[in-house]
Amino acid sequence: MRSKLREACCVIRLVFLLVIGAIVVEVAADERRARPPKFNPGQLQGIFFEDLEQAFPGERPSIASIRASAQAKAVMAARGNSAGSANAQAAVDDPWSDLISPVSIEDEVKRVRLHFDSVVTVPAAFNSGGYQDARLDLTILATLFAVISEHGGEVRWKDQAAAARDLVARTAFNCKAGSTQVYNEAKLRKADLQDLVSGSGISAREAPEANDWSSIADRSPLMEYLEQLIDSLEDATRNEASVRKQPDLIQRNSELVAMLGEVLVQEGMDEADDEDYASLSRSMTEAAKGVTVGLERMDVDAIRQGASAIRQRCDACHEQYR
Repeated sequence: MRSKLREACCVIRLVFLLVIGAIVVEVAADERRARPPKFNPGQLQGIFFEDLEQAFPGERPSIASIRASAQAKAVMAARGNSAGSANAQAAVDDPWSDLISPVSIEDEVKRVRLHFDSVVTVPAAFNSGGYQDARLDLTILATLFAVISEHGGEVRWKDQAAAARDLVARTAFNCKAGSTQVYNEAKLRKADLQDLVSGSGISAREAPEANDWSSIADRSPLMEYLEQLIDSLEDATRNEASVRKQPDLIQRNSELVAMLGEVLVQEGMDEADDEDYASLSRSMTEAAKGVTVGLERMDVDAIRQGASAIRQRCDACHEQYR
């Protein structure tokens, strides 16, 4: 009797545990899961395609159309390569963009023009020695305008650079001696340059696009200009304090030195066909580019080493070519 009673109690207890477990599971399930959303039939209209074919309109591609598409891409790639070749040729025709920035060119044109204005004041001062300063300034300006005419960047005065180049180059040539006639011509250039820089432009004149370097700049005044740039560069890079004080001056002068190194080996310039001379000139350009690279990183040691290398190349050239 007692054993049957115990069995009945065990069964009741087991049933009770199963019921409680089922209730706990149902409650836990209700707590973890959200009820499924309900939508009206029209709520999703226009959001999803009712038919899969609607998602891919048009005709199915054929083997012929795929081949035609591949041929068209090949033609476009060939045209792109032709454009790349044209761009490469343009880079050959423009050696200046990698050497000097438009900002440096524009700033130097303005600086030299202001100095030229101070030289051309009265005939007596001009004829007694001012013509020499005028020749130097005009030679520099003619060189800068020649570079502008071939520069690949957006440099001011590019549309009139060739005309300005020829005007100032001719007056620079005439400024080898002082006279009233030369002074009057220099005054005309002073007015032309003022008009050009102010934005009104110079009188329209036809000029060849190509640079004839034999008629643009004499090497002697360019060498004098180069010496001035190197002296200024050495002064600005004598120590870390001076480098950090004058980064804009250092960049402009180093870019101008790099530019002159390339100018001096252009066809028509003296000794340009001499391999040793050309090698020295281009090594000076590379040293000047080293200064610019060092300046980008503000590596004072690299900047000073570059400036020193420029001087060494310049001195080595002077030892062989005077």
